Amino acid sequence: MLRLVIGNKNYSSWSLRPWLLLQGLGIPFEEITLKLDTPEFAREIKRYSPAGRVPVLLDGELAVWDSLAITEYLAEKFPDLSVWPSDPAARARARSVCAEMHSGFASLRSALPMNVRASLPGCGWSMAVQADVDRITGIWTDLLERSGGPFLFGKFGAADAFYAPVASRSATYALKLAPEALAYRDRILAMPAMQQWCAAGRAEAEFLIHDEPYSRAP
Repeated sequence: MLRLVIGNKNYSSWSLRPWLLLQGLGIPFEEITLKLDTPEFAREIKRYSPAGRVPVLLDGELAVWDSLAITEYLAEKFPDLSVWPSDPAARARARSVCAEMHSGFASLRSALPMNVRASLPGCGWSMAVQADVDRITGIWTDLLERSGGPFLFGKFGAADAFYAPVASRSATYALKLAPEALAYRDRILAMPAMQQWCAAGRAEAEFLIHDEPYSRAP
């Protein structure tokens, strides 16, 4: 069985992406959770990945690290599932928006770290953050218009998993979204797998100060 090495569910947006993709597509896997920013993490992650970061997908003796590489591996291993859209043009757009999320939106990432436990309306807002939000909601609106929904390319797939952390951030920071984008965000947050992830994140006790720029340490 596949195994997925992840970090804290409250904070690790990178871990959420492949976890939600596996869950959403019904691919069985075992979960290995390593607590971020601990001596144990630094020691244990070297067993799984030379990059020293989560997530890592383990398939027997093979380790695949980086969320985008994991996605491509799953698409090849499970070609009958909707990791990517079947239509070539839609598949190219899906890869493009996932790559944009993977490498872009630095202002949103730094100012609005994922934190499913918190409620921080208005914190971290800036013009640069708003520009990232506007671009993301523009992506969502365009793709939903093309596909007809309910997910970005009709069926749930990689693009939805990659933008799920933004849906979480939107709730945490009470981002103002256009009606179509808000409805899509709510569909992502209502997914049973997403509900499971968030419930587990809220139950975690760890407090990582660099992911809590607007909170006081307990």
